Amino acid sequence: MYNTRGTQILTLTGLRFDANLGILESEKLAPQPIQVDAELNLGTQALLPDDDINNVLDYRKVRQIIITECTADHVNLLERLIGKLAHRLMQLPGVLGVRVKIAKLEIFDDCEVAIRVETGQW
Repeated sequence: MYNTRGTQILTLTGLRFDANLGILESEKLAPQPIQVDAELNLGTQALLPDDDINNVLDYRKVRQIIITECTADHVNLLERLIGKLAHRLMQLPGVLGVRVKIAKLEIFDDCEVAIRVETGQW
């Protein structure tokens, strides 16, 4: 007999959009492309839940929250933006832990710059 429950992690990977972020003059004048990866620990869930979207965390909502939080206002520091996003995602119902990575894709020609934060239960 197998277990009828398991730990569920909702993952969004490679979400790309433009955000108003940074302290450089060029960054203050125009948005720049970023990439967001997020993992949400939903804890122990039924392996065979009913088939109703109202009984799960809708990943469309999670995607929209990420975009909205990252584009709401100009933020000087990536550290501030990722903190705001992690805080907001932790407020979603049923979320026990959040791992988020935000990468600035075009700040340097030879690499991307990213910060990753982990909060809550893992």
